[in-house]
Amino acid sequence: MSIDSSESAPEPDAAYDELTDRFARVSNLAQGALVLSWDQQTMMPEGGSPARGKQLSALFASRHDHLTDERTGELLSTLESSELDDERTAVVREIRREYDHAVDVPSELVEELTEAQTASQRTWQDAKAEDDFASFAPTLEELRELHVERAEHIDPGKAPYEVMYEGTDPDLPLSTVERVFERLREKLVPLIADIEARGDDLPRPFAGEFPEADQRALCEAALDELGYDRSRGRLDTAPHPFMAGNQFDARVTTRFTPDDPLDALTATIHEFGHASYQLGLPQEHYGSPLGQSVGRIHESQSRFWENHVGRSRPFWERFLPTLKEHLDGVDDVTVDEAYAAVNRIYPENLIRVEADELTYHLHIILRTEIDSAFVAGEVDADDIPELWNGKMEEYLGVVPDTDAEGCLQDIHWSTGFASFQNYTVGSVLAAQLDAAVREDLDVDGLVREGEYEPIAEWMTEHVHRHGQRYRTDELVEVATGEPLTADYFLDYVDEKFGALYGL
Repeated sequence: MSIDSSESAPEPDAAYDELTDRFARVSNLAQGALVLSWDQQTMMPEGGSPARGKQLSALFASRHDHLTDERTGELLSTLESSELDDERTAVVREIRREYDHAVDVPSELVEELTEAQTASQRTWQDAKAEDDFASFAPTLEELRELHVERAEHIDPGKAPYEVMYEGTDPDLPLSTVERVFERLREKLVPLIADIEARGDDLPRPFAGEFPEADQRALCEAALDELGYDRSRGRLDTAPHPFMAGNQFDARVTTRFTPDDPLDALTATIHEFGHASYQLGLPQEHYGSPLGQSVGRIHESQSRFWENHVGRSRPFWERFLPTLKEHLDGVDDVTVDEAYAAVNRIYPENLIRVEADELTYHLHIILRTEIDSAFVAGEVDADDIPELWNGKMEEYLGVVPDTDAEGCLQDIHWSTGFASFQNYTVGSVLAAQLDAAVREDLDVDGLVREGEYEPIAEWMTEHVHRHGQRYRTDELVEVATGEPLTADYFLDYVDEKFGALYGL
Protein backbone atom coordinates (compact mmCIF):
# COMPACT_ATOMS: atom_id res chain seq x y z
CA MET A 1 0.00 0.00 0.00
CA SER A 2 1.27 3.49 -0.81
CA ILE A 3 -0.04 6.78 0.50
CA ASP A 4 0.50 9.97 -1.47
CA SER A 5 3.64 11.68 -0.15
CA SER A 6 3.94 14.45 -2.71
CA GLU A 7 2.86 17.26 -0.36
CA SER A 8 5.47 19.90 0.41
CA ALA A 9 6.61 20.49 3.97
CA PRO A 10 3.88 22.50 5.75
CA GLU A 11 4.20 25.02 8.56
CA PRO A 12 4.58 23.47 12.03
CA ASP A 13 0.92 23.88 13.06
CA ALA A 14 -0.33 22.30 9.85
CA ALA A 15 2.35 19.60 10.03
CA TYR A 16 1.33 18.75 13.60
CA ASP A 17 -2.34 18.51 12.68
CA GLU A 18 -1.56 16.31 9.70
CA LEU A 19 0.73 14.06 11.72
CA THR A 20 -1.77 13.59 14.54
CA ASP A 21 -4.56 12.88 12.05
CA ARG A 22 -2.40 10.20 10.48
CA PHE A 23 -1.54 8.72 13.87
CA ALA A 24 -5.20 8.69 14.91
CA ARG A 25 -5.87 6.42 11.93
CA VAL A 26 -2.95 4.21 12.96
CA SER A 27 -4.34 4.05 16.50
CA ASN A 28 -7.86 3.22 15.36
CA LEU A 29 -6.61 0.38 13.18
CA ALA A 30 -4.82 -1.04 16.24
CA GLN A 31 -7.96 -0.63 18.36
CA GLY A 32 -10.01 -2.47 15.75
CA ALA A 33 -7.52 -5.32 15.80
CA LEU A 34 -7.70 -5.38 19.59
CA VAL A 35 -11.46 -5.94 19.52
CA LEU A 36 -11.00 -8.81 17.06
CA SER A 37 -8.35 -10.31 19.35
CA TRP A 38 -10.66 -9.96 22.36
CA ASP A 39 -13.41 -11.72 20.43
CA GLN A 40 -11.03 -14.50 19.44
CA GLN A 41 -10.17 -15.24 23.06
CA THR A 42 -13.66 -14.93 24.51
CA MET A 43 -16.46 -15.93 22.15
CA MET A 44 -15.31 -16.58 18.59
CA PRO A 45 -16.40 -19.99 17.26
CA GLU A 46 -13.53 -22.48 17.28
CA GLY A 47 -13.50 -22.73 13.51
CA GLY A 48 -13.02 -19.01 13.00
CA SER A 49 -9.25 -18.91 13.49
CA PRO A 50 -8.13 -19.09 9.82
CA ALA A 51 -10.29 -16.13 8.80
CA ARG A 52 -9.46 -14.20 11.97
CA GLY A 53 -5.76 -14.52 11.23
CA LYS A 54 -6.25 -12.98 7.80
CA GLN A 55 -8.45 -10.20 9.18
CA LEU A 56 -5.90 -9.26 11.82
CA SER A 57 -2.96 -9.45 9.43
CA ALA A 58 -4.77 -7.12 7.03
CA LEU A 59 -5.46 -4.60 9.80
CA PHE A 60 -1.90 -4.69 11.12
CA ALA A 61 -0.44 -4.42 7.62
CA SER A 62 -2.62 -1.39 6.94
CA ARG A 63 -1.57 0.12 10.28
CA HIS A 64 2.07 -0.54 9.43
CA ASP A 65 1.75 1.11 6.01
CA HIS A 66 0.10 4.22 7.42
CA LEU A 67 2.65 4.50 10.21
CA THR A 68 5.72 4.01 8.02
CA ASP A 69 4.63 5.98 4.96
CA GLU A 70 7.25 8.41 3.67
CA ARG A 71 4.95 11.33 4.45
CA THR A 72 4.95 10.40 8.14
CA GLY A 73 8.74 10.62 8.14
CA GLU A 74 8.66 14.01 6.41
CA LEU A 75 6.21 15.41 8.94
CA LEU A 76 8.28 14.11 11.84
CA SER A 77 11.43 15.74 10.42
CA THR A 78 9.60 19.04 9.95
CA LEU A 79 8.35 19.06 13.51
CA GLU A 80 11.62 17.91 15.08
CA SER A 81 13.32 20.98 13.59
CA SER A 82 10.57 23.29 14.89
CA GLU A 83 9.94 24.98 18.23
CA LEU A 84 7.24 22.95 20.01
CA ASP A 85 5.65 23.13 23.44
CA ASP A 86 6.13 20.25 25.89
CA GLU A 87 2.87 18.53 24.93
CA ARG A 88 3.59 18.52 21.22
CA THR A 89 7.20 17.51 21.82
CA ALA A 90 5.98 14.43 23.71
CA VAL A 91 3.55 13.51 20.93
CA VAL A 92 6.21 13.83 18.24
CA ARG A 93 8.70 11.86 20.37
CA GLU A 94 6.29 8.94 20.81
CA ILE A 95 5.22 8.84 17.17
CA ARG A 96 8.88 8.96 16.14
CA ARG A 97 9.55 6.02 18.45
CA GLU A 98 6.83 3.91 16.85
CA TYR A 99 7.87 5.02 13.37
CA ASP A 100 11.54 4.12 13.89
CA HIS A 101 10.57 0.76 15.36
CA ALA A 102 8.51 -0.11 12.28
CA VAL A 103 9.85 1.72 9.24
CA ASP A 104 12.50 -0.85 8.32
CA VAL A 105 10.20 -3.85 8.81
CA PRO A 106 8.67 -5.07 5.53
CA SER A 107 4.89 -5.00 5.39
CA GLU A 108 4.92 -8.61 4.19
CA LEU A 109 6.69 -9.65 7.39
CA VAL A 110 4.13 -7.80 9.50
CA GLU A 111 1.33 -9.73 7.79
CA GLU A 112 3.15 -13.05 8.10
CA LEU A 113 3.93 -12.52 11.76
CA THR A 114 0.40 -11.39 12.63
CA GLU A 115 -1.17 -14.37 10.90
CA ALA A 116 1.29 -16.75 12.57
CA GLN A 117 0.59 -15.28 16.01
CA THR A 118 -3.17 -15.51 15.52
CA ALA A 119 -2.98 -19.14 14.40
CA SER A 120 -0.59 -19.95 17.24
CA GLN A 121 -3.15 -19.02 19.88
CA ARG A 122 -5.46 -21.83 18.77
CA THR A 123 -2.48 -24.19 18.47
CA TRP A 124 -1.46 -23.29 22.02
CA GLN A 125 -4.98 -23.80 23.38
CA ASP A 126 -5.23 -27.22 21.75
CA ALA A 127 -1.74 -28.24 22.86
CA LYS A 128 -2.48 -27.21 26.43
CA ALA A 129 -5.81 -29.04 26.43
CA GLU A 130 -4.12 -32.20 25.13
CA ASP A 131 -0.94 -31.78 27.20
CA ASP A 132 1.01 -32.03 23.97
CA PHE A 133 3.96 -29.64 23.86
CA ALA A 134 5.39 -31.42 20.82
CA SER A 135 2.46 -30.15 18.75
CA PHE A 136 3.23 -26.56 19.80
CA ALA A 137 7.02 -26.69 19.46
CA PRO A 138 7.16 -26.16 15.66
CA THR A 139 4.88 -23.13 16.00
CA LEU A 140 7.09 -21.75 18.74
CA GLU A 141 10.17 -22.16 16.55
CA GLU A 142 8.40 -20.37 13.68
CA LEU A 143 7.41 -17.49 15.94
CA ARG A 144 10.97 -17.13 17.20
CA GLU A 145 12.32 -16.98 13.65
CA LEU A 146 9.78 -14.34 12.63
CA HIS A 147 10.34 -12.19 15.72
CA VAL A 148 14.11 -12.42 15.36
CA GLU A 149 13.83 -11.47 11.70
CA ARG A 150 11.72 -8.46 12.68
CA ALA A 151 14.24 -7.44 15.38
CA GLU A 152 17.10 -7.66 12.90
CA HIS A 153 15.26 -5.32 10.54
CA ILE A 154 14.79 -2.82 13.38
CA ASP A 155 18.35 -2.82 14.73
CA PRO A 156 20.76 -5.33 13.21
CA GLY A 157 23.53 -4.18 15.55
CA LYS A 158 21.71 -5.10 18.74
CA ALA A 159 20.82 -8.47 20.25
CA PRO A 160 17.30 -9.46 19.08
CA TYR A 161 16.10 -10.07 22.63
CA GLU A 162 17.02 -6.53 23.67
CA VAL A 163 15.24 -5.12 20.61
CA MET A 164 12.14 -7.14 21.53
CA TYR A 165 12.35 -5.97 25.15
CA GLU A 166 12.59 -2.34 24.16
CA GLY A 167 9.65 -2.56 21.78
CA THR A 168 7.95 0.81 21.81
CA ASP A 169 9.05 1.53 25.39
CA PRO A 170 12.84 1.56 25.77
CA ASP A 171 12.91 3.99 28.69
CA LEU A 172 13.38 1.46 31.46
CA PRO A 173 16.71 -0.15 30.56
CA LEU A 174 17.01 -3.92 30.67
CA SER A 175 20.03 -3.47 32.94
CA THR A 176 17.84 -1.66 35.51
CA VAL A 177 15.31 -4.49 35.44
CA GLU A 178 18.05 -7.09 35.81
CA ARG A 179 19.33 -5.30 38.94
CA VAL A 180 15.82 -5.33 40.42
CA PHE A 181 15.50 -9.03 39.62
CA GLU A 182 18.80 -9.77 41.33
CA ARG A 183 17.70 -8.01 44.52
CA LEU A 184 14.40 -9.88 44.53
CA ARG A 185 16.10 -13.22 43.92
CA GLU A 186 18.49 -12.57 46.82
CA LYS A 187 15.61 -11.63 49.13
CA LEU A 188 12.74 -13.88 48.13
CA VAL A 189 14.46 -17.26 47.84
CA PRO A 190 15.64 -17.30 51.50
CA LEU A 191 12.41 -15.65 52.72
CA ILE A 192 10.31 -18.36 51.11
CA ALA A 193 12.67 -20.99 52.51
CA ASP A 194 12.25 -19.49 56.01
CA ILE A 195 8.47 -19.66 55.67
CA GLU A 196 8.64 -23.29 54.54
CA ALA A 197 11.10 -24.21 57.31
CA ARG A 198 8.69 -22.97 59.98
CA GLY A 199 6.14 -25.46 58.74
CA ASP A 200 3.26 -23.08 59.47
CA ASP A 201 0.34 -23.27 57.06
CA LEU A 202 -2.19 -20.47 57.04
CA PRO A 203 -5.90 -21.32 57.00
CA ARG A 204 -7.62 -22.72 53.91
CA PRO A 205 -11.26 -22.02 54.76
CA PHE A 206 -12.68 -22.20 51.25
CA ALA A 207 -12.96 -25.98 50.91
CA GLY A 208 -15.20 -27.79 48.48
CA GLU A 209 -16.40 -26.88 45.01
CA PHE A 210 -18.14 -23.67 44.07
CA PRO A 211 -20.36 -23.41 40.96
CA GLU A 212 -19.11 -21.17 38.19
CA ALA A 213 -22.35 -19.15 38.26
CA ASP A 214 -21.79 -18.32 41.95
CA GLN A 215 -18.16 -17.39 41.36
CA ARG A 216 -19.11 -15.19 38.44
CA ALA A 217 -21.69 -13.37 40.55
CA LEU A 218 -19.01 -12.85 43.20
CA CYS A 219 -16.60 -11.39 40.64
CA GLU A 220 -19.32 -9.12 39.28
CA ALA A 221 -19.98 -7.94 42.84
CA ALA A 222 -16.28 -7.22 43.35
CA LEU A 223 -16.20 -5.10 40.18
CA ASP A 224 -19.23 -3.16 41.43
CA GLU A 225 -17.60 -2.77 44.84
CA LEU A 226 -14.48 -1.24 43.29
CA GLY A 227 -16.45 1.10 41.03
CA TYR A 228 -16.00 -0.49 37.60
CA ASP A 229 -17.84 1.59 35.01
CA ARG A 230 -20.29 -0.84 33.41
CA SER A 231 -21.11 1.64 30.66
CA ARG A 232 -17.51 1.27 29.48
CA GLY A 233 -16.72 -2.35 30.29
CA ARG A 234 -17.86 -5.95 30.77
CA LEU A 235 -16.70 -9.21 32.33
CA ASP A 236 -16.13 -12.34 30.24
CA THR A 237 -14.18 -15.57 30.58
CA ALA A 238 -11.00 -16.53 28.72
CA PRO A 239 -8.42 -19.34 28.93
CA HIS A 240 -5.94 -16.76 30.23
CA PRO A 241 -7.32 -13.65 32.02
CA PHE A 242 -6.62 -10.33 30.30
CA MET A 243 -7.95 -6.82 29.75
CA ALA A 244 -8.49 -5.16 26.37
CA GLY A 245 -9.60 -1.66 25.59
CA ASN A 246 -9.19 2.09 25.78
CA GLN A 247 -10.64 5.02 27.72
CA PHE A 248 -14.11 4.40 26.28
CA ASP A 249 -14.23 0.60 26.37
CA ALA A 250 -12.05 -1.43 28.74
CA ARG A 251 -13.18 -5.06 29.00
CA VAL A 252 -11.94 -7.54 31.59
CA THR A 253 -11.85 -11.32 31.64
CA THR A 254 -11.30 -13.98 34.27
CA ARG A 255 -11.43 -17.76 34.57
CA PHE A 256 -12.96 -20.05 37.17
CA THR A 257 -11.44 -22.89 39.19
CA PRO A 258 -14.12 -25.03 40.86
CA ASP A 259 -12.26 -25.53 44.16
CA ASP A 260 -10.62 -22.08 44.45
CA PRO A 261 -12.94 -19.06 44.28
CA LEU A 262 -10.12 -16.77 45.37
CA ASP A 263 -8.35 -17.47 42.08
CA ALA A 264 -11.10 -15.95 39.95
CA LEU A 265 -11.69 -13.14 42.44
CA THR A 266 -8.08 -11.97 42.57
CA ALA A 267 -7.71 -12.34 38.80
CA THR A 268 -10.79 -10.17 38.31
CA ILE A 269 -9.46 -7.48 40.66
CA HIS A 270 -6.11 -7.67 38.83
CA GLU A 271 -7.77 -7.05 35.47
CA PHE A 272 -9.89 -4.29 37.02
CA GLY A 273 -6.61 -2.55 37.82
CA HIS A 274 -5.62 -2.70 34.16
CA ALA A 275 -9.04 -1.36 33.15
CA SER A 276 -8.81 1.48 35.67
CA TYR A 277 -5.67 2.69 33.87
CA GLN A 278 -7.31 2.58 30.46
CA LEU A 279 -10.50 4.26 31.69
CA GLY A 280 -8.44 6.94 33.46
CA LEU A 281 -6.70 8.06 30.27
CA PRO A 282 -7.83 11.48 28.98
CA GLN A 283 -10.76 11.06 26.62
CA GLU A 284 -9.93 14.21 24.70
CA HIS A 285 -6.64 12.65 23.62
CA TYR A 286 -8.06 9.39 22.29
CA GLY A 287 -6.04 8.36 19.21
CA SER A 288 -2.99 10.35 20.36
CA PRO A 289 0.02 9.24 22.42
CA LEU A 290 -1.31 11.56 25.12
CA GLY A 291 -4.33 9.27 25.34
CA GLN A 292 -2.39 6.00 25.44
CA SER A 293 -0.97 4.10 28.39
CA VAL A 294 2.69 3.44 29.12
CA GLY A 295 3.30 -0.28 28.71
CA ARG A 296 5.66 -0.91 31.60
CA ILE A 297 3.44 1.06 33.98
CA HIS A 298 0.36 -1.07 33.32
CA GLU A 299 1.18 -3.95 35.62
CA SER A 300 1.71 -1.57 38.53
CA GLN A 301 -1.96 -0.67 38.32
CA SER A 302 -3.20 -4.26 38.24
CA ARG A 303 -0.84 -5.36 41.01
CA PHE A 304 -1.72 -2.34 43.16
CA TRP A 305 -5.44 -3.13 43.08
CA GLU A 306 -4.95 -6.88 43.40
CA ASN A 307 -2.33 -6.91 46.16
CA HIS A 308 -2.41 -3.61 48.03
CA VAL A 309 -6.21 -3.37 48.00
CA GLY A 310 -7.73 -6.78 47.23
CA ARG A 311 -5.37 -8.73 49.50
CA SER A 312 -5.47 -6.19 52.33
CA ARG A 313 -7.13 -6.83 55.67
CA PRO A 314 -9.37 -3.72 55.41
CA PHE A 315 -10.75 -5.03 52.10
CA TRP A 316 -11.70 -8.34 53.70
CA GLU A 317 -13.25 -6.62 56.70
CA ARG A 318 -15.63 -5.01 54.23
CA PHE A 319 -15.95 -7.62 51.46
CA LEU A 320 -16.29 -10.88 53.41
CA PRO A 321 -20.08 -10.45 53.92
CA THR A 322 -20.44 -10.01 50.15
CA LEU A 323 -18.47 -13.21 49.56
CA LYS A 324 -20.73 -15.06 51.99
CA GLU A 325 -23.80 -13.84 50.11
CA HIS A 326 -22.58 -15.45 46.89
CA LEU A 327 -20.85 -18.66 48.03
CA ASP A 328 -22.37 -21.51 49.99
CA GLY A 329 -20.65 -23.24 52.88
CA VAL A 330 -18.47 -20.33 54.02
CA ASP A 331 -20.71 -18.74 56.65
CA ASP A 332 -18.27 -19.48 59.48
CA VAL A 333 -15.19 -17.99 57.78
CA THR A 334 -13.69 -15.13 59.79
CA VAL A 335 -11.93 -12.02 58.55
CA ASP A 336 -8.65 -13.34 59.93
CA GLU A 337 -9.09 -16.61 58.05
CA ALA A 338 -10.05 -14.92 54.78
CA TYR A 339 -7.16 -12.46 55.00
CA ALA A 340 -4.70 -15.25 55.76
CA ALA A 341 -6.08 -17.48 52.99
CA VAL A 342 -5.75 -14.85 50.30
CA ASN A 343 -2.15 -14.19 51.35
CA ARG A 344 -1.01 -17.76 52.02
CA ILE A 345 2.38 -18.74 50.57
CA TYR A 346 2.26 -22.03 48.67
CA PRO A 347 5.44 -22.82 46.72
CA GLU A 348 3.93 -26.16 45.68
CA ASN A 349 1.67 -24.25 43.28
CA LEU A 350 2.61 -24.78 39.63
CA ILE A 351 0.56 -22.04 37.94
CA ARG A 352 1.85 -18.47 37.69
CA VAL A 353 -1.53 -16.74 37.63
CA GLU A 354 -2.53 -18.68 40.75
CA ALA A 355 0.77 -18.05 42.52
CA ASP A 356 1.05 -16.26 45.83
CA GLU A 357 2.54 -12.80 46.12
CA LEU A 358 6.09 -14.00 46.84
CA THR A 359 6.63 -17.11 44.73
CA TYR A 360 5.00 -15.30 41.80
CA HIS A 361 8.29 -13.55 41.07
CA LEU A 362 10.25 -16.79 40.90
CA HIS A 363 7.76 -17.86 38.22
CA ILE A 364 8.60 -14.65 36.34
CA ILE A 365 12.37 -15.05 36.75
CA LEU A 366 12.13 -18.63 35.49
CA ARG A 367 10.21 -17.55 32.39
CA THR A 368 12.53 -14.64 31.68
CA GLU A 369 15.59 -16.86 31.78
CA ILE A 370 14.06 -19.40 29.39
CA ASP A 371 12.62 -16.64 27.21
CA SER A 372 16.01 -15.00 26.79
CA ALA A 373 17.88 -18.25 26.12
CA PHE A 374 15.31 -19.38 23.55
CA VAL A 375 15.38 -16.11 21.59
CA ALA A 376 19.18 -16.18 21.62
CA GLY A 377 19.12 -19.67 20.09
CA GLU A 378 20.85 -21.19 23.12
CA VAL A 379 18.02 -23.72 23.48
CA ASP A 380 15.51 -25.21 21.05
CA ALA A 381 11.78 -25.42 21.60
CA ASP A 382 12.08 -29.16 22.25
CA ASP A 383 14.40 -28.37 25.18
CA ILE A 384 11.92 -26.14 26.96
CA PRO A 385 9.90 -28.74 28.94
CA GLU A 386 13.00 -30.23 30.57
CA LEU A 387 14.54 -26.81 31.17
CA TRP A 388 11.28 -25.53 32.64
CA ASN A 389 10.91 -28.46 35.02
CA GLY A 390 14.52 -28.14 36.16
CA LYS A 391 14.11 -24.49 37.02
CA MET A 392 10.81 -25.15 38.79
CA GLU A 393 12.59 -27.65 41.00
CA GLU A 394 15.52 -25.28 41.59
CA TYR A 395 13.46 -22.20 42.44
CA LEU A 396 10.26 -23.63 43.93
CA GLY A 397 11.06 -27.23 44.84
CA VAL A 398 8.29 -28.69 42.68
CA VAL A 399 8.10 -30.34 39.26
CA PRO A 400 4.97 -30.30 37.08
CA ASP A 401 3.47 -33.67 36.24
CA THR A 402 2.32 -32.34 32.88
CA ASP A 403 3.42 -29.69 30.39
CA ALA A 404 -0.10 -28.24 30.58
CA GLU A 405 0.76 -27.30 34.18
CA GLY A 406 4.29 -26.35 33.14
CA CYS A 407 5.60 -24.74 30.01
CA LEU A 408 2.23 -24.69 28.23
CA GLN A 409 0.37 -22.76 30.91
CA ASP A 410 0.95 -19.23 29.53
CA ILE A 411 -0.36 -17.77 26.28
CA HIS A 412 2.41 -15.17 26.06
CA TRP A 413 4.78 -16.94 23.67
CA SER A 414 1.93 -16.88 21.16
CA THR A 415 1.99 -13.09 21.22
CA GLY A 416 5.69 -12.30 21.55
CA PHE A 417 8.84 -12.52 23.63
CA ALA A 418 10.68 -10.42 26.21
CA SER A 419 7.59 -9.23 28.09
CA PHE A 420 7.57 -11.26 31.31
CA GLN A 421 9.73 -8.64 33.06
CA ASN A 422 6.75 -6.30 33.18
CA TYR A 423 4.97 -8.39 35.80
CA THR A 424 7.69 -8.11 38.41
CA VAL A 425 8.46 -4.49 37.52
CA GLY A 426 4.74 -3.85 38.03
CA SER A 427 4.74 -5.37 41.52
CA VAL A 428 7.80 -3.36 42.52
CA LEU A 429 6.29 -0.13 41.23
CA ALA A 430 2.92 -0.95 42.81
CA ALA A 431 4.57 -1.00 46.24
CA GLN A 432 6.32 2.29 45.46
CA LEU A 433 3.00 3.84 44.38
CA ASP A 434 1.28 2.42 47.46
CA ALA A 435 3.82 4.18 49.68
CA ALA A 436 3.29 7.43 47.75
CA VAL A 437 -0.51 7.37 47.87
CA ARG A 438 -0.43 6.65 51.61
CA GLU A 439 1.41 9.93 52.15
CA ASP A 440 -1.70 11.72 50.85
CA LEU A 441 -4.60 9.41 51.75
CA ASP A 442 -5.72 7.09 54.53
CA VAL A 443 -5.86 4.14 52.16
CA ASP A 444 -6.82 1.55 54.78
CA GLY A 445 -9.60 3.75 56.13
CA LEU A 446 -10.98 4.42 52.65
CA VAL A 447 -10.92 0.72 51.72
CA ARG A 448 -12.57 -0.22 55.01
CA GLU A 449 -15.43 2.16 54.22
CA GLY A 450 -15.67 1.17 50.56
CA GLU A 451 -14.56 4.64 49.45
CA TYR A 452 -12.37 3.67 46.51
CA GLU A 453 -12.93 6.77 44.41
CA PRO A 454 -10.29 8.95 46.12
CA ILE A 455 -7.71 6.20 45.55
CA ALA A 456 -8.69 5.88 41.89
CA GLU A 457 -8.61 9.66 41.50
CA TRP A 458 -5.10 9.76 43.00
CA MET A 459 -3.91 7.22 40.45
CA THR A 460 -5.57 9.14 37.64
CA GLU A 461 -4.00 12.40 38.77
CA HIS A 462 -0.49 11.00 39.25
CA VAL A 463 -0.36 8.33 36.53
CA HIS A 464 -3.28 7.93 34.13
CA ARG A 465 -3.94 11.49 32.98
CA HIS A 466 -0.40 11.91 31.63
CA GLY A 467 -0.82 9.28 28.91
CA GLN A 468 2.60 9.04 27.26
CA ARG A 469 3.57 12.63 28.07
CA TYR A 470 6.53 11.30 30.06
CA ARG A 471 8.99 8.50 29.38
CA THR A 472 8.65 5.48 31.64
CA ASP A 473 11.46 6.41 33.99
CA GLU A 474 10.21 10.02 34.13
CA LEU A 475 6.65 8.97 34.88
CA VAL A 476 7.82 6.84 37.82
CA GLU A 477 9.48 9.94 39.29
CA VAL A 478 6.51 12.20 38.51
CA ALA A 479 4.14 9.77 40.24
CA THR A 480 6.26 8.82 43.27
CA GLY A 481 8.93 11.50 43.60
CA GLU A 482 11.87 9.14 43.02
CA PRO A 483 13.28 6.65 40.51
CA LEU A 484 12.15 3.03 40.43
CA THR A 485 13.46 1.18 43.46
CA ALA A 486 12.85 -2.26 44.94
CA ASP A 487 13.11 -0.89 48.48
CA TYR A 488 9.39 -0.34 49.02
CA PHE A 489 8.46 -3.77 47.76
CA LEU A 490 11.05 -5.48 49.96
CA ASP A 491 9.94 -3.49 53.01
CA TYR A 492 6.32 -4.31 52.21
CA VAL A 493 6.86 -8.07 52.00
CA ASP A 494 8.98 -8.04 55.16
CA GLU A 495 6.26 -6.30 57.14
CA LYS A 496 3.29 -8.18 55.68
CA PHE A 497 4.63 -11.73 55.63
CA GLY A 498 6.68 -11.31 58.76
CA ALA A 499 3.44 -10.60 60.60
CA LEU A 500 1.47 -13.36 58.87
CA TYR A 501 4.09 -16.04 59.52
CA GLY A 502 5.62 -14.72 62.73
CA LEU A 503 9.09 -14.31 61.22
